[in-house]
Amino acid sequence: MTSWVEISERRLRANYRLLVEAAGGNSAVLAVVKANAYGHGAGVCAPVLAKAGAEWLGVANAVEGVAVREVLAADGVVYEEQPRILVMSGLQDVDAEAVVLRGLTPVVWEQEQMKRLAAAVEQHGGDAARLPVHLEVDTGMARQGVAPGEGLRALLHWLKRQPQIVLDGVMTHFASPEEAGSPQTLVQRARFAEAIAAVEEAGLRPAWVHAGSSSTVDNQDGTANLAWLRSLAARIGARSMVRSGVALYGYCLPIEGAVVEAKVRCGLQPVMSWKTRVIGLREVQAGDTVGYNAIFTAERPMRLALLPIGYSDGVRRELSGSNVRSGGWVMVKGQRAAIVGRVSMNLTVVDVTEIPGVAVGDEVVMLGDGVTADDHARLANTIAYEIVCGVRSESRLV
Repeated sequence: MTSWVEISERRLRANYRLLVEAAGGNSAVLAVVKANAYGHGAGVCAPVLAKAGAEWLGVANAVEGVAVREVLAADGVVYEEQPRILVMSGLQDVDAEAVVLRGLTPVVWEQEQMKRLAAAVEQHGGDAARLPVHLEVDTGMARQGVAPGEGLRALLHWLKRQPQIVLDGVMTHFASPEEAGSPQTLVQRARFAEAIAAVEEAGLRPAWVHAGSSSTVDNQDGTANLAWLRSLAARIGARSMVRSGVALYGYCLPIEGAVVEAKVRCGLQPVMSWKTRVIGLREVQAGDTVGYNAIFTAERPMRLALLPIGYSDGVRRELSGSNVRSGGWVMVKGQRAAIVGRVSMNLTVVDVTEIPGVAVGDEVVMLGDGVTADDHARLANTIAYEIVCGVRSESRLV
Protein backbone atom coordinates (compact mmCIF):
# COMPACT_ATOMS: atom_id res chain seq x y z
CA MET A 1 0.00 0.00 0.00
CA THR A 2 1.72 3.19 -1.17
CA SER A 3 -0.78 5.54 0.46
CA TRP A 4 -3.87 5.42 2.62
CA VAL A 5 -6.61 7.69 3.94
CA GLU A 6 -7.57 8.00 7.61
CA ILE A 7 -11.04 9.34 8.40
CA SER A 8 -11.66 10.95 11.78
CA GLU A 9 -14.95 9.61 13.10
CA ARG A 10 -15.00 12.31 15.78
CA ARG A 11 -14.64 15.15 13.27
CA LEU A 12 -17.18 13.70 10.85
CA ARG A 13 -19.75 13.42 13.62
CA ALA A 14 -18.94 16.96 14.83
CA ASN A 15 -19.35 18.41 11.33
CA TYR A 16 -22.70 16.67 10.92
CA ARG A 17 -23.93 18.01 14.28
CA LEU A 18 -22.80 21.53 13.35
CA LEU A 19 -24.75 21.39 10.09
CA VAL A 20 -27.87 20.06 11.81
CA GLU A 21 -27.67 22.90 14.33
CA ALA A 22 -27.20 25.44 11.53
CA ALA A 23 -30.14 24.05 9.55
CA GLY A 24 -32.29 24.66 12.62
CA GLY A 25 -35.91 24.06 13.40
CA ASN A 26 -37.38 20.80 12.22
CA SER A 27 -35.19 20.74 9.12
CA ALA A 28 -33.33 17.58 8.18
CA VAL A 29 -29.82 17.45 6.76
CA LEU A 30 -29.36 15.02 3.89
CA ALA A 31 -25.78 13.75 4.16
CA VAL A 32 -24.32 13.40 0.68
CA VAL A 33 -21.99 10.42 0.22
CA LYS A 34 -21.86 10.44 -3.58
CA ALA A 35 -18.56 10.09 -5.46
CA ASN A 36 -17.24 7.74 -2.78
CA ALA A 37 -18.11 10.33 -0.12
CA TYR A 38 -16.15 13.00 -2.00
CA GLY A 39 -13.10 10.74 -2.10
CA HIS A 40 -13.27 9.96 1.62
CA GLY A 41 -14.73 6.46 1.27
CA ALA A 42 -18.48 5.94 1.34
CA GLY A 43 -17.96 2.54 2.92
CA VAL A 44 -16.33 4.25 5.90
CA CYS A 45 -18.38 7.47 6.12
CA ALA A 46 -21.93 6.22 5.47
CA PRO A 47 -22.13 4.04 8.62
CA VAL A 48 -20.75 6.88 10.77
CA LEU A 49 -23.36 9.30 9.45
CA ALA A 50 -26.13 6.74 9.84
CA LYS A 51 -25.20 6.15 13.46
CA ALA A 52 -24.92 9.91 14.01
CA GLY A 53 -28.63 10.18 13.20
CA ALA A 54 -28.76 11.09 9.51
CA GLU A 55 -32.29 10.48 8.22
CA TRP A 56 -31.15 10.66 4.59
CA LEU A 57 -28.03 9.86 2.61
CA GLY A 58 -27.51 11.16 -0.92
CA VAL A 59 -25.88 9.27 -3.79
CA ALA A 60 -25.37 10.04 -7.46
CA ASN A 61 -26.81 6.88 -8.96
CA ALA A 62 -28.44 3.55 -8.19
CA VAL A 63 -25.12 1.67 -8.22
CA GLU A 64 -23.84 3.91 -5.43
CA GLY A 65 -27.13 3.49 -3.57
CA VAL A 66 -26.93 -0.29 -3.65
CA ALA A 67 -23.32 -0.15 -2.46
CA VAL A 68 -24.27 2.08 0.48
CA ARG A 69 -27.10 -0.26 1.45
CA GLU A 70 -24.60 -3.12 1.50
CA VAL A 71 -21.97 -1.34 3.61
CA LEU A 72 -24.60 -0.25 6.12
CA ALA A 73 -25.83 -3.81 6.44
CA ALA A 74 -22.28 -5.13 6.76
CA ASP A 75 -21.67 -2.61 9.53
CA GLY A 76 -24.67 -3.93 11.45
CA VAL A 77 -27.21 -1.21 10.61
CA VAL A 78 -30.37 -3.23 9.99
CA TYR A 79 -32.47 -2.22 6.99
CA GLU A 80 -35.33 -0.87 9.09
CA GLU A 81 -32.92 1.51 10.87
CA GLN A 82 -30.96 2.61 7.81
CA PRO A 83 -31.32 6.17 6.51
CA ARG A 84 -33.33 6.65 3.38
CA ILE A 85 -31.16 6.97 0.28
CA LEU A 86 -31.86 9.62 -2.34
CA VAL A 87 -30.58 8.88 -5.87
CA MET A 88 -29.91 12.43 -7.03
CA SER A 89 -28.52 12.32 -10.57
CA GLY A 90 -31.18 10.71 -12.67
CA LEU A 91 -31.87 7.15 -13.75
CA GLN A 92 -30.73 4.89 -16.52
CA ASP A 93 -33.01 2.23 -17.97
CA VAL A 94 -31.34 -0.52 -15.95
CA ASP A 95 -31.70 1.31 -12.62
CA ALA A 96 -35.44 0.93 -12.03
CA GLU A 97 -35.25 -2.64 -10.75
CA ALA A 98 -32.45 -1.85 -8.29
CA VAL A 99 -34.32 1.22 -7.04
CA VAL A 100 -37.40 -0.86 -6.23
CA LEU A 101 -35.64 -3.92 -4.84
CA ARG A 102 -33.21 -1.98 -2.64
CA GLY A 103 -35.65 0.63 -1.37
CA LEU A 104 -33.97 3.67 -2.93
CA THR A 105 -35.74 6.99 -3.50
CA PRO A 106 -35.08 8.40 -6.98
CA VAL A 107 -35.08 12.01 -8.12
CA VAL A 108 -37.31 12.28 -11.21
CA TRP A 109 -38.57 14.96 -13.57
CA GLU A 110 -39.88 13.16 -16.67
CA GLN A 111 -42.80 10.83 -17.36
CA GLU A 112 -40.54 8.26 -19.00
CA GLN A 113 -38.49 7.91 -15.84
CA MET A 114 -41.60 7.29 -13.78
CA LYS A 115 -43.10 4.89 -16.30
CA ARG A 116 -39.99 2.70 -16.00
CA LEU A 117 -40.20 2.88 -12.22
CA ALA A 118 -43.91 2.07 -12.22
CA ALA A 119 -43.26 -0.99 -14.36
CA ALA A 120 -40.56 -2.14 -11.95
CA VAL A 121 -42.90 -1.65 -8.99
CA GLU A 122 -45.57 -3.67 -10.75
CA GLN A 123 -43.08 -6.47 -11.46
CA HIS A 124 -41.15 -6.55 -8.17
CA GLY A 125 -43.00 -4.58 -5.54
CA GLY A 126 -46.14 -6.53 -4.81
CA ASP A 127 -49.78 -5.58 -5.23
CA ALA A 128 -49.90 -2.80 -2.64
CA ALA A 129 -46.42 -1.37 -3.27
CA ARG A 130 -45.92 2.30 -4.07
CA LEU A 131 -42.53 3.83 -4.79
CA PRO A 132 -41.75 7.23 -3.25
CA VAL A 133 -40.08 9.68 -5.63
CA HIS A 134 -38.72 13.21 -5.30
CA LEU A 135 -39.61 15.57 -8.12
CA GLU A 136 -36.91 18.06 -9.11
CA VAL A 137 -37.97 21.47 -10.40
CA ASP A 138 -35.50 23.34 -12.60
CA THR A 139 -35.59 26.89 -11.28
CA GLY A 140 -32.39 28.09 -12.94
CA MET A 141 -29.67 25.43 -13.21
CA ALA A 142 -30.77 24.17 -16.66
CA ARG A 143 -29.33 20.81 -15.70
CA GLN A 144 -32.05 18.46 -14.55
CA GLY A 145 -35.62 19.03 -13.44
CA VAL A 146 -38.99 19.94 -14.87
CA ALA A 147 -39.56 23.59 -15.70
CA PRO A 148 -42.19 25.47 -13.67
CA GLY A 149 -45.41 26.28 -15.48
CA GLU A 150 -47.51 24.17 -17.79
CA GLY A 151 -44.96 21.36 -18.04
CA LEU A 152 -44.92 20.95 -14.27
CA ARG A 153 -48.70 21.10 -13.96
CA ALA A 154 -49.12 18.47 -16.67
CA LEU A 155 -46.61 16.20 -14.95
CA LEU A 156 -48.32 16.61 -11.57
CA HIS A 157 -51.70 15.82 -13.14
CA TRP A 158 -50.21 12.65 -14.69
CA LEU A 159 -48.41 11.69 -11.48
CA LYS A 160 -51.56 11.97 -9.41
CA ARG A 161 -53.13 9.16 -11.44
CA GLN A 162 -50.25 6.68 -11.03
CA PRO A 163 -51.04 3.94 -8.51
CA GLN A 164 -47.43 2.70 -8.26
CA ILE A 165 -45.78 6.09 -7.64
CA VAL A 166 -46.18 8.50 -4.75
CA LEU A 167 -44.79 12.04 -4.62
CA ASP A 168 -42.71 11.99 -1.44
CA GLY A 169 -40.65 15.14 -2.04
CA VAL A 170 -40.19 18.23 -4.19
CA MET A 171 -36.76 19.79 -4.62
CA THR A 172 -34.67 22.32 -6.49
CA HIS A 173 -30.98 23.23 -6.59
CA PHE A 174 -29.55 26.74 -6.21
CA ALA A 175 -27.06 27.75 -8.90
CA SER A 176 -25.27 30.50 -6.96
CA PRO A 177 -25.23 29.48 -3.29
CA GLU A 178 -21.68 30.84 -2.85
CA GLU A 179 -22.80 34.39 -3.64
CA ALA A 180 -24.14 36.48 -0.78
CA GLY A 181 -27.32 38.32 -1.77
CA SER A 182 -27.44 36.53 -5.12
CA PRO A 183 -30.19 37.90 -7.41
CA GLN A 184 -30.30 34.48 -9.06
CA THR A 185 -31.14 32.81 -5.75
CA LEU A 186 -34.04 35.22 -5.24
CA VAL A 187 -35.38 34.40 -8.70
CA GLN A 188 -35.02 30.69 -8.02
CA ARG A 189 -36.80 31.03 -4.69
CA ALA A 190 -39.75 32.72 -6.42
CA ARG A 191 -39.92 30.04 -9.10
CA PHE A 192 -39.76 27.26 -6.54
CA ALA A 193 -42.54 28.87 -4.51
CA GLU A 194 -44.67 28.89 -7.67
CA ALA A 195 -43.89 25.21 -8.16
CA ILE A 196 -44.91 24.37 -4.60
CA ALA A 197 -48.15 26.27 -5.16
CA ALA A 198 -48.80 24.12 -8.24
CA VAL A 199 -48.17 20.98 -6.17
CA GLU A 200 -50.67 22.20 -3.60
CA GLU A 201 -53.24 23.05 -6.27
CA ALA A 202 -52.86 19.56 -7.72
CA GLY A 203 -53.91 18.10 -4.38
CA LEU A 204 -50.57 16.39 -3.77
CA ARG A 205 -49.01 16.39 -0.30
CA PRO A 206 -45.30 15.50 -0.34
CA ALA A 207 -43.60 14.85 2.98
CA TRP A 208 -40.40 16.73 2.04
CA VAL A 209 -39.46 20.03 0.42
CA HIS A 210 -35.75 20.62 -0.06
CA ALA A 211 -33.26 22.99 -1.63
CA GLY A 212 -29.73 24.11 -0.98
CA SER A 213 -26.27 22.69 -0.43
CA SER A 214 -23.44 23.09 2.05
CA SER A 215 -22.93 26.68 0.93
CA THR A 216 -26.60 27.49 1.48
CA VAL A 217 -26.24 26.57 5.13
CA ASP A 218 -22.94 28.47 5.37
CA ASN A 219 -24.06 31.59 3.49
CA GLN A 220 -24.72 34.73 5.49
CA ASP A 221 -28.09 34.73 3.69
CA GLY A 222 -28.58 31.19 4.97
CA THR A 223 -30.76 32.11 7.92
CA ALA A 224 -33.20 33.87 5.61
CA ASN A 225 -33.04 31.14 2.97
CA LEU A 226 -33.56 28.36 5.49
CA ALA A 227 -36.42 30.21 7.17
CA TRP A 228 -37.98 30.69 3.73
CA LEU A 229 -37.58 26.97 3.00
CA ARG A 230 -39.14 25.94 6.31
CA SER A 231 -42.06 28.28 5.72
CA LEU A 232 -42.55 27.01 2.19
CA ALA A 233 -42.54 23.39 3.36
CA ALA A 234 -44.91 24.11 6.24
CA ARG A 235 -47.40 25.62 3.81
CA ILE A 236 -48.13 22.16 2.43
CA GLY A 237 -47.54 20.27 5.66
CA ALA A 238 -44.06 19.03 4.69
CA ARG A 239 -40.69 19.04 6.40
CA SER A 240 -37.79 21.01 4.97
CA MET A 241 -34.41 19.54 4.18
CA VAL A 242 -31.01 20.78 2.98
CA ARG A 243 -28.46 18.62 1.16
CA SER A 244 -25.00 18.98 2.62
CA GLY A 245 -22.01 17.40 0.94
CA VAL A 246 -18.47 18.74 1.12
CA ALA A 247 -19.11 20.54 4.44
CA LEU A 248 -19.56 17.16 6.11
CA TYR A 249 -15.95 16.48 5.26
CA GLY A 250 -14.66 19.81 6.53
CA TYR A 251 -14.73 22.16 3.55
CA CYS A 252 -16.94 24.91 2.17
CA LEU A 253 -16.41 27.30 -0.72
CA PRO A 254 -15.80 30.95 0.21
CA ILE A 255 -18.93 33.11 0.12
CA GLU A 256 -18.49 35.89 -2.43
CA GLY A 257 -19.52 39.29 -1.13
CA ALA A 258 -19.84 38.13 2.47
CA VAL A 259 -19.44 40.93 5.01
CA VAL A 260 -19.25 38.62 8.01
CA GLU A 261 -17.31 35.38 8.45
CA ALA A 262 -19.51 32.37 7.82
CA LYS A 263 -20.03 30.65 11.15
CA VAL A 264 -20.42 27.13 9.77
CA ARG A 265 -17.18 27.17 7.80
CA CYS A 266 -15.30 28.44 10.83
CA GLY A 267 -16.38 25.42 12.85
CA LEU A 268 -15.78 22.72 10.25
CA GLN A 269 -12.84 20.37 10.59
CA PRO A 270 -11.34 18.37 7.69
CA VAL A 271 -11.91 14.70 8.43
CA MET A 272 -9.40 13.25 5.93
CA SER A 273 -5.72 12.59 6.54
CA TRP A 274 -4.05 11.26 3.39
CA LYS A 275 -0.74 9.63 4.14
CA THR A 276 2.21 7.86 2.58
CA ARG A 277 5.76 6.93 3.66
CA VAL A 278 9.28 7.89 2.66
CA ILE A 279 10.75 5.18 0.41
CA GLY A 280 14.11 6.78 -0.36
CA LEU A 281 16.54 9.54 0.62
CA ARG A 282 19.34 11.16 -1.34
CA GLU A 283 21.80 14.02 -1.10
CA VAL A 284 22.12 16.42 -4.05
CA GLN A 285 24.66 19.13 -4.65
CA ALA A 286 24.30 22.70 -5.88
CA GLY A 287 23.63 22.60 -9.60
CA ASP A 288 21.91 19.20 -9.60
CA THR A 289 18.49 19.13 -11.23
CA VAL A 290 15.45 17.27 -9.94
CA GLY A 291 12.73 15.52 -11.92
CA TYR A 292 11.32 15.85 -15.41
CA ASN A 293 12.39 18.81 -17.58
CA ALA A 294 14.82 20.05 -14.91
CA ILE A 295 12.38 22.68 -13.66
CA PHE A 296 14.16 22.64 -10.28
CA THR A 297 17.91 23.12 -9.79
CA ALA A 298 19.43 22.83 -6.33
CA GLU A 299 21.09 26.09 -5.31
CA ARG A 300 22.79 24.47 -2.32
CA PRO A 301 23.39 20.98 -0.97
CA MET A 302 20.01 19.42 -0.18
CA ARG A 303 18.53 16.28 1.31
CA LEU A 304 15.53 14.99 -0.63
CA ALA A 305 12.92 12.38 0.28
CA LEU A 306 11.19 10.22 -2.30
CA LEU A 307 7.48 9.46 -1.88
CA PRO A 308 5.68 6.58 -3.70
CA ILE A 309 2.74 8.73 -4.75
CA GLY A 310 1.97 10.93 -7.73
CA TYR A 311 -0.70 12.19 -10.06
CA SER A 312 -2.07 8.69 -10.67
CA ASP A 313 -2.98 8.71 -6.96
CA GLY A 314 -4.50 12.19 -7.03
CA VAL A 315 -1.52 14.45 -6.31
CA ARG A 316 -2.08 17.37 -8.64
CA ARG A 317 0.73 18.06 -11.10
CA GLU A 318 0.21 21.77 -10.44
CA LEU A 319 1.82 21.21 -7.02
CA SER A 320 5.21 20.78 -8.72
CA GLY A 321 7.90 23.13 -7.40
CA SER A 322 10.43 24.99 -9.56
CA ASN A 323 13.05 27.68 -9.00
CA VAL A 324 10.63 30.36 -10.19
CA ARG A 325 7.43 29.08 -8.57
CA SER A 326 6.94 27.54 -5.17
CA GLY A 327 4.81 24.44 -5.33
CA GLY A 328 2.91 22.47 -2.76
CA TRP A 329 4.16 20.87 0.40
CA VAL A 330 3.66 17.85 2.60
CA MET A 331 4.08 17.41 6.34
CA VAL A 332 7.00 15.36 7.66
CA LYS A 333 7.53 15.11 11.43
CA GLY A 334 5.09 17.99 11.82
CA GLN A 335 7.07 20.31 9.53
CA ARG A 336 6.52 21.49 5.97
CA ALA A 337 8.54 19.76 3.28
CA ALA A 338 8.29 21.53 -0.07
CA ILE A 339 7.67 19.57 -3.27
CA VAL A 340 10.62 20.04 -5.62
CA GLY A 341 10.59 19.24 -9.31
CA ARG A 342 7.64 17.86 -11.21
CA VAL A 343 5.10 15.59 -9.59
CA SER A 344 5.43 12.33 -11.52
CA MET A 345 2.82 9.66 -12.19
CA ASN A 346 3.82 7.52 -9.20
CA LEU A 347 6.56 9.50 -7.42
CA THR A 348 7.01 12.86 -5.73
CA VAL A 349 10.21 14.40 -4.33
CA VAL A 350 10.21 16.69 -1.29
CA ASP A 351 12.88 18.77 0.44
CA VAL A 352 13.71 17.53 3.97
CA THR A 353 17.04 19.37 4.31
CA GLU A 354 15.90 21.32 7.36
CA ILE A 355 13.99 18.46 9.01
CA PRO A 356 16.37 16.43 11.14
CA GLY A 357 16.13 12.69 11.53
CA VAL A 358 13.99 11.83 8.49
CA ALA A 359 14.34 8.14 7.67
CA VAL A 360 12.98 5.65 5.16
CA GLY A 361 9.60 4.46 6.41
CA ASP A 362 8.66 7.74 8.08
CA GLU A 363 5.01 8.76 7.75
CA VAL A 364 4.20 11.68 5.45
CA VAL A 365 0.94 13.68 5.46
CA MET A 366 -0.21 14.62 1.95
CA LEU A 367 -3.50 16.08 3.20
CA GLY A 368 -4.38 16.69 6.82
CA ASP A 369 -3.26 18.91 9.66
CA GLY A 370 -0.85 21.44 8.20
CA VAL A 371 -1.82 20.96 4.56
CA THR A 372 -5.46 21.08 3.44
CA ALA A 373 -7.44 20.52 0.28
CA ASP A 374 -7.93 24.28 0.19
CA ASP A 375 -4.14 24.67 0.02
CA HIS A 376 -3.91 22.21 -2.87
CA ALA A 377 -6.89 23.82 -4.62
CA ARG A 378 -5.38 27.30 -4.43
CA LEU A 379 -2.15 26.10 -6.09
CA ALA A 380 -4.02 24.04 -8.69
CA ASN A 381 -6.50 26.85 -9.46
CA THR A 382 -9.49 24.69 -8.63
CA ILE A 383 -11.80 23.94 -5.68
CA ALA A 384 -11.41 21.65 -2.69
CA TYR A 385 -14.17 19.40 -4.10
CA GLU A 386 -11.95 18.39 -7.01
CA ILE A 387 -8.94 17.78 -4.78
CA VAL A 388 -10.63 15.40 -2.33
CA CYS A 389 -12.64 13.65 -5.05
CA GLY A 390 -9.38 12.94 -6.84
CA VAL A 391 -7.78 11.05 -3.96
CA ARG A 392 -7.42 7.38 -4.87
CA SER A 393 -6.48 5.50 -1.74
CA GLU A 394 -8.16 3.04 0.59
CA SER A 395 -9.91 4.64 3.59
CA ARG A 396 -10.00 3.51 7.19
CA LEU A 397 -11.68 4.93 10.27
CA VAL A 398 -9.63 6.32 13.15
